[in-house]
Amino acid sequence: MDSLPHLRKELQQEYETTKKFFALFPEEKNDYAPHEKSMKLMPLATHVAEIFGWPDFMLKTEKLDFAAGDYQPTFLTTKKELQQKLEDDYANSKKALENITEEDLNGRWTMNVGEKQLADYNKYEAIRVALDQITHHRAQLGVYYRLLDIPLPGSYGPTADDESF
Repeated sequence: MDSLPHLRKELQQEYETTKKFFALFPEEKNDYAPHEKSMKLMPLATHVAEIFGWPDFMLKTEKLDFAAGDYQPTFLTTKKELQQKLEDDYANSKKALENITEEDLNGRWTMNVGEKQLADYNKYEAIRVALDQITHHRAQLGVYYRLLDIPLPGSYGPTADDESF
């Protein structure tokens, strides 16, 4: 089975869903958090947008080392910046997935903190984890929206807020 068509399709579907969520982003609530241990709304949404760039990063590298400063979080303040970050990172990963072969997915990719290895994947597995992270963190965003009385767009079907449901 060829994995690339499935990865490309799933990335595109997650992008389309995330665009709907970001269209509803309440910029005046950037600092909202439902709990003291929860991320604030804008950093959470920014993280979702950043993950769309992970497939591109993973295909171009062999590891992410937090201790070496390989990851520097993006700080956004406006809905427009958030939407642009999504567009840019999606475009980069889409292009990366269009320019590789199935064999390229066999390369190794690790996540480290210095010498301590947190994860070891082949590149296919790493990209799958990234796609799962989009779903996971966008679901968190959905909880924030629900608590803020923002109607939820459908992700994999209609929601209770869908008037046609």
